[in-house]
Amino acid sequence: MSARPEHIAPPEVFYDDKEARKYTTNTRMMEIQATLTERALELLNLPDDGVPKLLLDLGCGSGLSGETISEHGHQWIGLDVSRSMLNVANEREAEGDLMEGDMGQGLPLRDGMFDGAISISAVQWLCNAETTAQDPRIRLRNFFGTLYRSLARGARAVLQLYPESTKQIEMITTAGMRAGFSGGLVVDYPNSTRAKKYYLCLMAGAAAPLPMPKGMDGEEDMSEDEEVDVGPNGQVKLGMRAKNKNRGRGQRDLKAAGGISKRHPEAKGRNWIQKKKEQRRAQGHTDVPHDSKYTGRKRKQKGF
Repeated sequence: MSARPEHIAPPEVFYDDKEARKYTTNTRMMEIQATLTERALELLNLPDDGVPKLLLDLGCGSGLSGETISEHGHQWIGLDVSRSMLNVANEREAEGDLMEGDMGQGLPLRDGMFDGAISISAVQWLCNAETTAQDPRIRLRNFFGTLYRSLARGARAVLQLYPESTKQIEMITTAGMRAGFSGGLVVDYPNSTRAKKYYLCLMAGAAAPLPMPKGMDGEEDMSEDEEVDVGPNGQVKLGMRAKNKNRGRGQRDLKAAGGISKRHPEAKGRNWIQKKKEQRRAQGHTDVPHDSKYTGRKRKQKGF
């Protein structure tokens, strides 16, 4: 399995002149980018009133996602940390205004300026610390806090991302909720290990039901490997975990997953207890007991 780009170098280093041009001239990559942007715009649920909206494109790169925004008749401003990517966007005469900046340092934007925001394959970069002075949680706090303020009340932000783990999903989602957003994660094609796509749908100032994911009937879309499992409803909100898929794997696998027997698979074993404790910690509870070697262990009855 190839290394994830964010593990190789910071984005402004990884996307140098060569990589920026390679990314922008790759036909398959362009098609994927357009498809992901179309879905992000659909999840934004902008009013169909014929009035062009001003959107923020975070991690705009060479302007591929911006092209799709323009095709929908909206105006946009793009932010990216890679100067090489922005140079390619200028060469391609991107219709949006472009800014160079690091999302992890906050967004230098006016309050209530945007009718919506999208990001394609960029937010997971904030979870990597390139130096000991960088803290992913602080970078996420800076990003979400300024993003929230830059959106008009009632506006949405849809952030498509490639999470590395469930823990990373929780860290990103928690930062968004603490900034004031409501919403959660919508997972398209949740039953596919290759076509699964993650969209963090955030609402500024007004809660609304999460959109339904695509591919609930098992249909697949694009084929890209992913690493995080989600529940059967395709939606993962703050604090929720992927459900174990141990049906039919036999008594031994069932016990390893925290069950006790086939007759009583819901019995509260060690893994089940740890899972529930992790959920409560992710929800912000501070009264959760620490894990120890005694967690889930049966206690002996004391004699009288």
